[in-house]
Amino acid sequence: MNQDAAASSAAGGGGQTRAHAAFITLDARGIVTAWSPGARLMLGYASAEAVGRSAAELFTEDLPLSVPLGRADRQAWTGEVVVRHRDGHQRRLGVDAHALLNAAGEAHWLLEVTEARLSDAAGGNDEGDGHAPDTAMLKQWALDQIPLPMALFDRRGLAIAANAATERTMGMPEQDLRGLHLGEYAPGQAMEGLERIGHAVERVLRAGETVAYEAYLRTPGETRQHAWLLSLYPVKDPTGRVRAMSMAAMDTTEQFQARRRLSVLNEAGLRIGTTLDVGRTAEELAEVATDHFADFVLVDLLDGVLQGQEPDTTSPGDVPTFRRTAQHSVLVGCPEAVVPIGTTYTYPTDSPPARALNSGRASHYQLDAQSLQWWASGSPERARRITAHGIHSMMVVPLQARDVMLGLAIFARHRTADPFGEDDLLLAQELAARAAVCVDNARRYTHERATALALQRSLLPLHAPAQTGVDVASRYLPTHSRAGIGGDWFDVIPLSGARVALVVGDVVGHGVHATATMGRLRTAVRTLADVDLAPDELLTHLDDLVLRLDREGTVGSEPTGESTGEVGATCLYAVYDPISRRCSTARAGHPLPALVTPDGTVDFLDVPAGPPLGVGGLPFEVAEFDIPEGGLLALYTDGLVEAPDRDPDDGYALLRDALSGTDTSLEETCEKVLRDVLPDRPTDDAALLLVRTHTLRTDRVATWDLPSDPVAVGRARELARTQLSAWELDDAAFTTELVVSELVTNAIRYGSPPVQLRLIRDTSLICEVSDTSSASPHLRRARVFDEGGRGLLIVAQLTDRWGSRHTGTGKTIWAEQALPGRGLE
Repeated sequence: MNQDAAASSAAGGGGQTRAHAAFITLDARGIVTAWSPGARLMLGYASAEAVGRSAAELFTEDLPLSVPLGRADRQAWTGEVVVRHRDGHQRRLGVDAHALLNAAGEAHWLLEVTEARLSDAAGGNDEGDGHAPDTAMLKQWALDQIPLPMALFDRRGLAIAANAATERTMGMPEQDLRGLHLGEYAPGQAMEGLERIGHAVERVLRAGETVAYEAYLRTPGETRQHAWLLSLYPVKDPTGRVRAMSMAAMDTTEQFQARRRLSVLNEAGLRIGTTLDVGRTAEELAEVATDHFADFVLVDLLDGVLQGQEPDTTSPGDVPTFRRTAQHSVLVGCPEAVVPIGTTYTYPTDSPPARALNSGRASHYQLDAQSLQWWASGSPERARRITAHGIHSMMVVPLQARDVMLGLAIFARHRTADPFGEDDLLLAQELAARAAVCVDNARRYTHERATALALQRSLLPLHAPAQTGVDVASRYLPTHSRAGIGGDWFDVIPLSGARVALVVGDVVGHGVHATATMGRLRTAVRTLADVDLAPDELLTHLDDLVLRLDREGTVGSEPTGESTGEVGATCLYAVYDPISRRCSTARAGHPLPALVTPDGTVDFLDVPAGPPLGVGGLPFEVAEFDIPEGGLLALYTDGLVEAPDRDPDDGYALLRDALSGTDTSLEETCEKVLRDVLPDRPTDDAALLLVRTHTLRTDRVATWDLPSDPVAVGRARELARTQLSAWELDDAAFTTELVVSELVTNAIRYGSPPVQLRLIRDTSLICEVSDTSSASPHLRRARVFDEGGRGLLIVAQLTDRWGSRHTGTGKTIWAEQALPGRGLE
């Protein structure tokens, strides 16, 4: 047998060599003693060229040092070597060495040479231990070195194997995990968050489905909760039968936190800033935070922000003053809080809140002994409650918007075991940023609204003037909607002859522009009323004014701000005469007035509907009514009775019910009407004017018809003197006689008969002279040689005020003077 055959036979090949294998024998000195045909094919050397040569001449590297030839234990070894092919290139080959002993006990070696194994393909090198792993070992290594927790479960759902990552995650060795169901940390003890995973396991083992299961929990080997995505899939045999279940877990905490942050922010966008109210916005921030990641939240705003003012600008070293605006807790009643809502207080300059306010940076703290001193500085009670409730972690986040520092939000944990982390701080900052913008918007709105309301209230009457003929009560309620305040107004204007004008109006639109327009219209109504125009004439002049305002707002300029460039209004103007009990009324697109008779019956007066002011070209009509003694007139704007969510007729029916049977005071009636009639969510301003009418007693009015004869002047003076004596106003007799003399003389000389003299004792003493001429006298400066022109000048000097008014039959000249001992009211 030749050497090649012997080598083949020694390898147990039975005369057949292994595919892709070469066999070489070496003596104890490393000399080649046999060379197989496979070696020739692999290395290019013929047997004659290789036999007798040292193996070191054939290998470009020495054999592994861990397996020197002639080792005493003569154990087989496995390794990789680099050899030189006969044509010069190098090859990496795997070598299995087996010891062969001769009769003398010397060790010879049989080398089985093959192509590089799996370790070569993977770039590995087993020269360190001299052993190449088998496939089973590689699989075990691969399983253990996968960073994802993986486990295998039998058909009963019990763990039978787990990798090293599972052991680290669960905090227990594999042998302790065996026999547990998925989701258990001890027999029969389920982990919180995996209580329902049994249904998923059932689907895998019974139906052969692959199931993905998400859970957020803390495993026994973790310090805090993590989000896990568990992939459960069946292990089947070649026939497709489910033999086991495999589980792979992936830590998706980062993705979960990102999704949760987006979800919370999306929810915050819906829940924070639902109103333009600073306090409510702060409460919404506290509620959202406690619903998701905090156990206790405080919102402290700088004093003044709640009133819509700019936050106090403090100099370095000054201690800012905060006002507790909102607080919310997972515990009922916020027992952790020390400062009540609405209370002002300060933080020490070296405390975390003060530092956060000064630096504008958010921070989180774990409450150790040092930080507890910071929080408790100046407030032992705060320290006591922090300790009592186990607060262990806090975050302080400034509320800042548009480069304006508004205050602070403080978040705390005591029920939640985990301290606040960077993810929590980032979420708190984003929530605070959104809330700060809403707070600043609410602050600006509050400031602008307060300014507009102050303007509007300054344009409304502060109190009604004392009138014998009427008692008055009023209410004005601005809307709380975002549309802004409107242009509603009312007024009570004293007129000559003890009469009184009652006005209610409503400018179209909202905001400061509507308020300014209202102010101009109210001033115009007072001016026109002073001229003693009839209601229809007054509305005609007012209509012309609105048209002029409309042209001024649109011609030659673009509308800006809240102005739409269009001006429109409605108005109701009524004149009540307490002597005749007649009420003359006209309206321009305004709701009908209501009259409550002394027996409690309510009727809406049939006043012809004129067009709204600003339409132009259409007439207004006057309706006259007799008002009984003690009757109640209700004038109002449409915001009281109309609402988008109810029929207008329902509002008028509610008003009728609220006014019917009224026997209470005017103030109580106002409150009742607003309570029963005003919509729950008013979208427009509402103005209400209640007027209780009275009749001026006949003994307070004296009237005489005079002939158109100069002799009647003396008779008029005598009549006036006698009446004043009856009224016990003798002190006013001299002045009154002069006034009567001048006015009667003027009527006889320049007017037309008949002439009438009337004295009225009201809050002042009124003297009226009427005739049928429409020509009105005018006050003028009389020259030295003029015979006339001095009468009205004397009247103007002797009385508090005088004037003239046109009537249906002519004109009336009147003059008022204060009663002796009283000023003119």
